[in-house]
Amino acid sequence: MNHVTDLYPAELASSYRMGFTVGEHSAGHMRRILRMFLTRWELDRLSDAAGLALTELVANVVRHVPDRRCSVLILREPHGLRVEVADAVPVPLAAKAADPLEEGGRGLVLVEAVTDRWGVAETGGGKTVWFECDA
Repeated sequence: MNHVTDLYPAELASSYRMGFTVGEHSAGHMRRILRMFLTRWELDRLSDAAGLALTELVANVVRHVPDRRCSVLILREPHGLRVEVADAVPVPLAAKAADPLEEGGRGLVLVEAVTDRWGVAETGGGKTVWFECDA
């Protein structure tokens, strides 16, 4: 029995928020958490797109946030799903085409391609990168 996922408190009915210190393998764990909620909310068809977008946002934290700390919000909305990844680095982000020979730089382009909406909101001393997938 998994005591975390088998219990279903009312506060998990429409959202999940947790703080993390992420590493190279954290995205896989976060995708499993995301899939669990999408299954409970009968939004399984969003798993691939939302999982890829979440992976890219977590990879950005691993690469660009010195302490690798972030918080993740998974939110069931009337139109579908919203995911937010917040960190304490106030660097602005933009989706841009990477040079074909560069190893990185395509993450936000992928997020833009697989989600219905995405954006960045500046917060006090940091930022929140979010995306939405319509059901």
